[in-house]
Amino acid sequence: MLKRDARSAGLSVEQTALRLAVAKAVRVGENHPDRFVLGADQILECEGNWFDKPVDMENARNHLRTLRGSRHRLVNGLAIVHMGSVVWTHTAIATLDMRNFSDRFLETYLDRSGDRILSSVGAYLLEAGGAQLFQAIDGDYFTILGLPLLPVLAFLRQQNIIET
Repeated sequence: MLKRDARSAGLSVEQTALRLAVAKAVRVGENHPDRFVLGADQILECEGNWFDKPVDMENARNHLRTLRGSRHRLVNGLAIVHMGSVVWTHTAIATLDMRNFSDRFLETYLDRSGDRILSSVGAYLLEAGGAQLFQAIDGDYFTILGLPLLPVLAFLRQQNIIET
């Protein structure tokens, strides 16, 4: 399922992120049925628009210009598959208020960040100077990075996969 198909079917951002995470886990799980396989997907939503990862630096520049001075959400869907069945799902959301930075700051940020920001749906890396783009953040740090780690660890402890 593609994001555009989900939107045309009337699915919410949360439903779409979760379905994409399940699809990823199921696909990998087919080759590793005896393993617990984690699938994850993150969608950025701003004023009803859904964003994909930028394809190049100009696209990243446009992402940041669009997000500048606005609030957006990072929606993460997680799913764990085992023995061909979905055994756990989780959705996590972080809300971020991007400050109204100058064009000069934007260009400096892009120069310093380089192509690394192309791996982020928001064209920012909070862990590598991206915090400077924001005036407020509501949500878990790991959710912003794309993998809400604490709920995953709780599930793994519950299943006695990792030490409790």
